[in-house]
Amino acid sequence: MVMKKLKVDFDEIQKAMEDTSRDTFDYFLDLETGEVTTLSEDILSEVKSRLYGSDDSEIGDNIEYIEFDEEPDLPDWMEDEVDLALEILLDKDGRYVRVPRRESSEAYKVMAGFVETVEEPGLKEKLNNALVEKGTFRRFKDVLLDYPKERKRWHGYNAKAMKKVIIGWLESTGVGAGN
Repeated sequence: MVMKKLKVDFDEIQKAMEDTSRDTFDYFLDLETGEVTTLSEDILSEVKSRLYGSDDSEIGDNIEYIEFDEEPDLPDWMEDEVDLALEILLDKDGRYVRVPRRESSEAYKVMAGFVETVEEPGLKEKLNNALVEKGTFRRFKDVLLDYPKERKRWHGYNAKAMKKVIIGWLESTGVGAGN
C-alpha cells in the first residue's frame, strides 16, 4: 500500500488527542491539507439533530444543498462553522477523519516511563505516589508544578511519546507524516 505523505502539525494533533473529555470540542484531520479542524460540540449536536433527526430520504446521495425545515437561529459568525460541520458529517470521500482520544492506559505508561528517568529520589517518590492515587493525571501534573525543570523535561518526553502514537495513527489511516 502506498502511503500518502501529508504535512501535519504534531502539536495540534497532540492537543486534540489529549482532550479526552470531548465535551466542548471535537477534532477532525483534513487528509487533503493536513490541518486539524476544531468544531464545537454545540454546533455538531445542532447539525446532527437537524440532519439525522429528519427523514433520511430527504438527504440523498448527491448532496448539493440542504434545506432545513426551519432556518437555524444562529449568529452570523457561526454560519461558517455550521457549513464546515455539514461538510465533515456528510463527507463520503474520506477527506476528514476524527482525531481519536488518547487512551488513558497509553498516557499512564508514558508517565510511568518518565518516572523511571527521574533522578531525584524525593520527586520520584512523589510521582510514583501520584500514579497510584485517585486522580492520577491531575496529581502527576500538580507534583511537577513545583519542579519547573522536570516539568519542562516531562513535556518533551510526553511530546516524543505522543509523536510515535500520532505516526502510528496516521499510518493506520494510510497517511505518512511528511514532517
